Amino acid sequence: MSNTKSTARAALSETKSTPSLKAAKPDKPAKPLLVVEPEPAADDGNDGIDQRIGESARALRKAAGLGLKELAERTGLSTGMISQIERGLSTPSLRSLRLLSVALDVPISHFFEEPKEVRPPSFVVRASERRLLRLSPSGVVKHLISPDGPAVIEMYELELAPGGSSGDHFHRHYGEKAGYVLEGQLQLMLGDEVHVLEQGDAFRFPSVLPHMFSNPSTVLARIIWINASAQG
Repeated sequence: MSNTKSTARAALSETKSTPSLKAAKPDKPAKPLLVVEPEPAADDGNDGIDQRIGESARALRKAAGLGLKELAERTGLSTGMISQIERGLSTPSLRSLRLLSVALDVPISHFFEEPKEVRPPSFVVRASERRLLRLSPSGVVKHLISPDGPAVIEMYELELAPGGSSGDHFHRHYGEKAGYVLEGQLQLMLGDEVHVLEQGDAFRFPSVLPHMFSNPSTVLARIIWINASAQG
């Protein structure tokens, strides 16, 4: 009898110690990876306009014999901003274009003109081919008499009406200026010095020297004006 009870207890103990087996849950299917494709760059419709504006602004600045610093002073824009515009790296606002157009004496539409057909370099300018660059309200008419295109040295013929002048403030920038009085008088102010030049007189000075000029006489003055602009 005791053996029977012992056997029953052992069987019961074995039953309790054996863990119950539960049905294994099936693995959940892995979620698919969400791959986000980069969107193609939006076409802003610029069509190279920034580059065209920059090249035009740089060419006009060079033609005027202005450095970045002087153009910045005339416009109130920073030299960094002007440099970015000239390299086509920044889209100028309408206000910036207006400031540049006033400082460079061109209409705003000039910056959007299509580039002209590239021509072989010319080394001669005929009298009939002279290009009028500026008709200033201050009585200065400016003709480009050297071959057109980027250059370190550019020559102009200035016509100064009686009382005509370069403006009411001094200019200064990098490079050199020189000239020759063809007829009439030229009053040249270089810093604190004032020089009155007559027909046949000539001049040369570094452009960093504050300068301005005028015609103090009652007759038209004609001057050959040479800009030797600094590179950069």
